[in-house]
Amino acid sequence: MTTLTDLYPTRGTAEVAVPRQDPVVWGAPDTPGPLRETDLRTYERDGFLTVDQLISDDEVAVCRRELERLVGDPAVRADERAVVEPATGEIRSVFEVHRLSPVFAHLVRDERVVGRARQILGSDVYVHQSRINVKPGFGASGFYWHSDFETWHAEDGLPGMRTVSVSIALTENHDTNGGLMIMPGSHRTFLGCAGATPRDNYKKSLQMQDAGTPSDEALTTMAAQFGIKLFTGRAGSATWFDCNCMHGSGDNITPFPRSNVFIVFNSVENTAVEPFAAPVRRPEYIGARDFTPVR
Repeated sequence: MTTLTDLYPTRGTAEVAVPRQDPVVWGAPDTPGPLRETDLRTYERDGFLTVDQLISDDEVAVCRRELERLVGDPAVRADERAVVEPATGEIRSVFEVHRLSPVFAHLVRDERVVGRARQILGSDVYVHQSRINVKPGFGASGFYWHSDFETWHAEDGLPGMRTVSVSIALTENHDTNGGLMIMPGSHRTFLGCAGATPRDNYKKSLQMQDAGTPSDEALTTMAAQFGIKLFTGRAGSATWFDCNCMHGSGDNITPFPRSNVFIVFNSVENTAVEPFAAPVRRPEYIGARDFTPVR
């Protein structure tokens, strides 16, 4: 049995910063696809890339109707893949939407989407996670600062940083309704968090992150070094970002909803093993164990 070296230790007794050991862009600059070479350089430098209109207004309308159908379906609400707001009982997220919905399954296979992931990761890709996030107005809570890779490494067993996420806006992203914030350049430093992972930590962390969250001191240092970028844009716009970007979002206390579809692509050459810092795997609807390439 082959034992993998853990390049990114986390969930120990102390918080520790480790330089990134993996490339950011794995594909060759001249690889055919939707991204230009300048786009790839921007992504490599900042850890993210915005696309002003990834899908059309008509496609947004189709996705919005599908989101509303899923959120309003009692069977979906009763499914373990639905996560509700602790305070209001409203649906916050629905996971594995590319399996629940033909609309989102089609979106995952769209070359405008999966083609960009292949270019960045330099290989075929599979869906490690998909979900819709629903932030209705007047009180929807945010997601605290974190690196997705820290969780996916610790709790899902992704060995390296060869994973990219895309957040596609299905509503207008204002600067006031709880939009995505990223620290540009933070993807080049891995922050290993302090504290052991509780068993079945995902049941709590999907509502409010606890294990795997950076300290205030580390966040203050990183914000001073990298700054913070807030993403705004019309429905249909998208943000691609590296798995190790330090990011989060605030509460939405405005009347304006903010909803998006979130897809995580992982390289077929970086498939999940056993968790590096958790007693058990998370469920497959959160961290996939089906590594079939997207076609």
